[in-house]
Amino acid sequence: MHSLIVGCGDTGVRVAARAVAAGDSVTGVVRSSASAARVRGVGATAQMLDLDTDTLDLGACDRLFYFAPPQREGEADTRMARVLAALDATPAYTVYISTSGVYGDCGGDWVDETRPVNAESERAKRRVDAERQILAFAREARILRAPGIYGPNRLPIERLRDATPILDDADGGWSNRIHIDDLAAIAWLAGSQSLSHNVYNASDGHPTGLGVYYDTLAHMLDVEPPPRISWAEAEQRFSAMRLSFLRESRRLSNQRLREDSGYEFAFADFHDGLAASLKAEPPLD
Repeated sequence: MHSLIVGCGDTGVRVAARAVAAGDSVTGVVRSSASAARVRGVGATAQMLDLDTDTLDLGACDRLFYFAPPQREGEADTRMARVLAALDATPAYTVYISTSGVYGDCGGDWVDETRPVNAESERAKRRVDAERQILAFAREARILRAPGIYGPNRLPIERLRDATPILDDADGGWSNRIHIDDLAAIAWLAGSQSLSHNVYNASDGHPTGLGVYYDTLAHMLDVEPPPRISWAEAEQRFSAMRLSFLRESRRLSNQRLREDSGYEFAFADFHDGLAASLKAEPPLD
């Protein structure tokens, strides 16, 4: 079988390695020569393309993994529209990594996949459009709504060492996360097995306040916990994009994923996930 991974970055390379191990021929679509080298490093073929401007000739594939983010403006994912139009046929398996941001602010409620989308930012509206496109393209597509992704080289180490403040949990909401290795494993599972639903929350199922996450990492690094600031001060110091994330609070349930797939998380406890990430990529002094 042929696996095509569009947007073959950190998660995509991990999926590519699994597809190669399963005996697939694998093509990873990337933008940079550095990313292409990583794709080739796991035994896959790299194809360098600018999804917005290049002529796309993608042919056919048995498994489509779409991990590329939308372009940065507008409410429609025009990038995805170009890619899907360049494919010769509908694959047997289609997997799209979306974002839990499509739910909008849920006031801290537990959220499962039956909750209607309520995208509030333009960024999230592009993701809602992408989900609609992928389902129109492939009725059996699997959409993975992921929260914050962490793992090796994806930790806020410099922020901690620079004593960058964070919003106090008393003024903030719930944060959700998934280790990148779990996300890649779930994506491969969704692209190689039959599942009962189109949409899954790809989260570790253990939401916390953001401060708990930062404090745990600070302890592991043997540095001071980050200073806290109020919402009023955050509005003066943080970017509009960062504030838009902080305004949204929800607790993601992964019950559907666990029941339908039987998947056992490698890092359902983010303490273990942080420790493994630091061990895999020790921070520079």
